[in-house]
Parts: sequence; structure tokens; C-alpha cells
Amino acid sequence: MKDFTTPKLSRRSVLKGAAATVTAAGASTLGAPMIWAQNIKDVTLRQFGTGVSNLNEVAQKVKEDLGFTLEMTALDSDAVTQRAATQPDSFDIADIEYWICKKVWPTGNLQAMDVSKIKNYDKIVGIFRDGKLTPESTIAQGTAPHSVGFTTGPDGTEFVAEESGWMTLIPTIYNADTLGIRPDLIGREISTWAELLNPEFKGKASILDISSIGIMDAAMVCEAMGEIAYGDKGNMTKEEIDKTMAIFIEAKKAGQFRAFWKTFDESVNLMASGEVVIQSMWSPAITAVRSQGIPCVYQPLKEGYRSWGGGIGLSKSLSGLELDAAYEYINWYLDGWVGGFLMRQGYYSAVPETSKNFMTEDEWGFWFEGKPAQSDISNPFGKVMEKAGAVRDGGSFYDRMGAVACWNAVMDENQYMVRKWNEFVAA
Repeated sequence: MKDFTTPKLSRRSVLKGAAATVTAAGASTLGAPMIWAQNIKDVTLRQFGTGVSNLNEVAQKVKEDLGFTLEMTALDSDAVTQRAATQPDSFDIADIEYWICKKVWPTGNLQAMDVSKIKNYDKIVGIFRDGKLTPESTIAQGTAPHSVGFTTGPDGTEFVAEESGWMTLIPTIYNADTLGIRPDLIGREISTWAELLNPEFKGKASILDISSIGIMDAAMVCEAMGEIAYGDKGNMTKEEIDKTMAIFIEAKKAGQFRAFWKTFDESVNLMASGEVVIQSMWSPAITAVRSQGIPCVYQPLKEGYRSWGGGIGLSKSLSGLELDAAYEYINWYLDGWVGGFLMRQGYYSAVPETSKNFMTEDEWGFWFEGKPAQSDISNPFGKVMEKAGAVRDGGSFYDRMGAVACWNAVMDENQYMVRKWNEFVAA
């Protein structure tokens, strides 16, 4: 990872400096920065997004560190998409995934963000800037975050593939997703996505019911089975969608699936109860199951991972003091506290090196470097997630993010895909 040693001034450090200067000089006239610092306490910003990152602890820390109020609403991915696209006056900050951005940006409800105001911009991982984890990386299929991460300028309506100085979202959180399994109930090695449809697990498998994500898991399975060779799993033809859904409808009618899930908690409950032994899962859901003392593995598979990334978007109507506060919030977000909070749950931060400052050496070694835990590993709430000696499923950051086969995506045939997905769920 690059070492950036040149310190950059944030608005916050300038404010603190200005405040100190005023106080030291015993000035009788308050300067603009002091007025700004006082007024920001009156600001309330409304944020919505999925439950993954819309956490009360973050809102509390914002109040403590920055002084203003952040009101958070957690919704499922489909509801997030609908709100961002159709209710622009109902939010100030949209905490959304990049595939959702592809649907929302054309509505004009978000404003382009000036990267010169983002103090840690140069430390954002390459995935979000040029699409490459390392210079040698190949860019995975699907809606790669960098492909919808930049626009032409302050009033840009189009996406551009290169760094333009204007971002649609400021990246915050991402992960490499795979299948979760109950090794104690399966009793053998699992190495391929194809196992999701193995009749051995009839009535004990599950897939998530969010069409844009579920279709990608389905594609990973069909390709692994050798049934379909996709041109681009993230942008299927109608024929590829038909074939994929036909395979899954057949499996559903044969009783393969115990249930579908939409929320984090549903996936945890299905796995913890043993009703399901193999399913689509998210990393922190695995650790939530394990924290109950139940064996659960986020299984690395030979075909690779399905990945996703999220970021902060700003409402088009945000301006003045509220807009200043929003940029302040973004810079604070990338300063490391939130990154450490999220990484200790199994996610990755867009600026890993600042997160490292808010993690112990052992936590960083376990979550980021793939090293064996020296002592028990706890989540941010103090609950033990892993015992000493454990190694993270899939290994290091570079092992996991370097094995991404596709990104969550929005296809050209999206409406057709959703219709076919709904037919599958109703079959």
C-alpha cells in the first residue's frame, strides 16, 4: 500500500486552528470559522441506506465529534433504490451501493462531489478509482464501482470511466461475498458455487431475494455447474436470463430451497437454527452466527467471489451550511473511526490505512492481513467473534478482493430480469 506522508489540512483542523487562534488572542470579534462551528450544532442531516452501515453508533459518534445531528433510516436494498430514485426531498445523504447508483444517478437526484474537498482521496483503494486492486489486476464483470463512480463535472449526467475529479459517490464500504455453510451439518468439503443446487441439500438451501444480487449468485452457480457460459454475468442477454431462471425454477419446484431471505437477520436465523446449511450470506452474518457458538464458515470457492461496494451520495438540493457539514461528515467517515468499526465486523474500508489507527495490531492482522488471531477477536460491541488461533475465511484482503469474479450489477435488460426473478420466487 502506498505511503502518503504529506499531511493535508481538513476543514476541521483549519477550524480548530482558527478557534485556537481566536481564543489565544482573546479576540472580541468571532471570525467566520467560529460562527460556522457554532451554527453546525443546529444542522440535522437525514441519511438512509441499508442496515449494513446505517448504524446508531455512527450517528452518536458524529454528534460527539462533529456536533451536528445525523438521522439514520435503514431500509432493504430495493426500498433504498426506490427512495433515492423517487423521493429526492426525503433525504440529504444516500448511503447506497454502486449498482443502485447506476439506477439513481440518471434521475438527477444526486449532486456530483468535488474530490479536491476529500482529504483522503489519494488513499482510497484503486478498486474505486481505476477499477484495479493492484496494477496487475483484471477488472471483474458486472457494475464495477469505478465505472459508475465518476461523472463529467459539477453538473455531469453521464458516467465516465476515468478519474475526473467529480465523484457520484464517495466510497465507504465493500466486501467479497460467497456462500455461507454449516460445516458441522454438511460434514464434507465445499469448494464450488454449484453446491447450492446440489440435491444433497434439498430443503436446506437458501438464496437472497434481492433480484439484482440474487441473479448474480444464481449466475455464479449456473456457470460453476457448466450449464451456462456467460458473455458477462453482470449484463446478461434475455436468453442467458431465461436459462438461468429456468434452472433455478426447476430446483425450486424440486424443493431445493427452504426459504428466501431479504434481511441480514433472516439469513442469521435460518443458519443458526440449522434449517438451512448452505446459502447466500454476508460476512457479518457469518460472524453473528459464530458468536452464538454455532459453527459457520464463509466458504472460499474456486470460482471466486461476488463483490459489492457502497458509498455516500449527496442530495441535489443540499447546499450552504448543510452541504459543508456533509463534506465534513464524509472526511470524518474516511478518517478511520468508522472504517475500524466496520472492519471489525468483517467489511472493508475504502481507506484501509486510516482504519488501521482504530484497530489493534491483532485485529488488523486477523481482518486485513489474514494472519492467525493472537487472542480472541471481538466485534465493536465487545462480543467475541473468533477464538485465538483462528484465521479469517478466505485469508487476507488481497487474497479475497483479488479473487472477485463479478460485481453486483444493473443489466441493460434489468426490467426483464426482475420480471423473470419474480416468476422464480413465485414458482
